Amino acid sequence: MTGADQPSLRDRLRSLRPDAFGADPAGARMERIRRSPNFADGVFQNPEGARTRPSGSMLEFAKVYFRKEERARRSPLGTVPVHATTLADLAAPPATGLRVTWLGHSSVLIEIDGRRVLFDPVWGERCSPFPFAGPKRLHPVPLPLASLGPVDAVVISHDHYDHLDLPTIRSLAGTETVFAVPLGVGAHLERWGVPPDRIRELDWNETAQIAGISLTATPARHFCGRGLRNQQHTLWASWVVAGPEHRVYHSGDTGYFSGFQDIGAEHGPFDVTMIQVGAYSEYWPDIHMTPAEGMRAHLDLQGGGPHGALLPIHWGTFNLAPHPWSEPGEWMKDAAEEAGQTVALPRPGEPFEPAGKVPSDPWWRAVSTPIAYPWRISEVADTAPVQKEEVDLAGER
Repeated sequence: MTGADQPSLRDRLRSLRPDAFGADPAGARMERIRRSPNFADGVFQNPEGARTRPSGSMLEFAKVYFRKEERARRSPLGTVPVHATTLADLAAPPATGLRVTWLGHSSVLIEIDGRRVLFDPVWGERCSPFPFAGPKRLHPVPLPLASLGPVDAVVISHDHYDHLDLPTIRSLAGTETVFAVPLGVGAHLERWGVPPDRIRELDWNETAQIAGISLTATPARHFCGRGLRNQQHTLWASWVVAGPEHRVYHSGDTGYFSGFQDIGAEHGPFDVTMIQVGAYSEYWPDIHMTPAEGMRAHLDLQGGGPHGALLPIHWGTFNLAPHPWSEPGEWMKDAAEEAGQTVALPRPGEPFEPAGKVPSDPWWRAVSTPIAYPWRISEVADTAPVQKEEVDLAGER
């Protein structure tokens, strides 16, 4: 072999990286990325400014994250009561034309107007490039992927490991499903065996028609990356899926931003929204929403008032943030009651129809440690000075 024939150092290093890192966009795909109105200064841009790295002192964050008593609160005390979804649950078509099955974290099966759409499917044991390290499942998947049956479309919100899972994609690559993904993410799929003709790669506000339904990539406030060098060359997105009779919204991962109102005005209102409400922290307030922000986003999407059903996602399955394991469920339950909004709180794997009876039982309480309800404490603190002042004034009279 001559020197000219020998692989470069870059090529040799690339061959050593884990398959789970995926592939970098190149060629015509990279040219399309450069032409995107959402790509500038060599990277994809957020619709509103966002810090994508933890803010504040990393030492202080590490103290909080690894403190023994805090770690105990971030996992369930016992076995999570998963609903063992069976073919019988999904055999009959939904009576109302729309059925939702939350499979844990951000993985959701939507049966809409005779079609089946699977969002962010993650069946792996860890959301990590390595099988021996990284956040591990806190509950099993409700059913084997092979038992799910055929799906018309698989929708990916972005390429982080808890949303784009290598073993799951490789399993789905052997089916006839079509993949709808944000711009640049197709490079990962092609490397893992998905044929290019089964990939629909979209920029924000672009739409693909699949099996008679429309799938539109809409803006989100987040970031991307799988490898050691995060080049921000793959887009992140929320998604609108519309059939002849129903329409749904999946937020992917996002911080709160004013664009929810625009998405709702153009595509809403929605029969159900699937809203990220877990893995939030004061250390990264711009890229993940608290349950209160998630409720605000839902109302924005619905034109300003309660409508349809809200399904909280991105919680309960992986330990990804300092907050207690059950806090997103409790906080969302409170936020929904305050807003007068129907919120769906199914066990992982429990199907429901938004127009029918929506599950609302706080199933997590049987296996969770007591929490402090900090959102309630802050509300009391906000009103306490007023109450004290009124008492003092009354005393002076």
